[in-house]
Amino acid sequence: MNRGAEIAIRHGGVADAPALARFAADTFVEAFGAVTAPADLAAHLANTYGPALQAAELSDPDLITLLALRGDAIVAYAQVRRNADAPQCIDHPDAMEISRFYADRSVRGTGLTQRLMHRSLQAAIALGGRHAWLGVWERNPRAIAFYRKLGFEPVGRKVYVVGFDHQTDHVMLLSNIDTRVFE
Repeated sequence: MNRGAEIAIRHGGVADAPALARFAADTFVEAFGAVTAPADLAAHLANTYGPALQAAELSDPDLITLLALRGDAIVAYAQVRRNADAPQCIDHPDAMEISRFYADRSVRGTGLTQRLMHRSLQAAIALGGRHAWLGVWERNPRAIAFYRKLGFEPVGRKVYVVGFDHQTDHVMLLSNIDTRVFE
């Protein structure tokens, strides 16, 4: 049975900010807490995932937040951003950023993350995109393999700051999303 099928994906709204802030912080800690200094982790969470920050992002017309819900509980989310601040290795003016893509462990391997990525690419097209890019931590082989399986290719690197820790992300690009067929 595909457990991902029982999960609805919808656009987030400002009312979702408190729940999204909790889920986003929890999944970030789950993914990176064991390998991040506590002070850096605390600073990153405070500067990135508070309810007010999420409310601002949820009301930003250049950002689409997709929530995957099992009942009322968020189990995954993605954010797609119309972004003029792409790294230099992204030379397409119509490339949209998949700026966040996180899923709870309970839904990994169910097909949900693939469905959520397809919805994210549709959102990128809705924002005017023909290409999509993302940054993924160089020491996250599982995520890198997932993105490669979906057709993303490494095109460069960029710095991602967690607290005061400067980390290196691979920049990956998926070209011509407007010609792809999504289920």
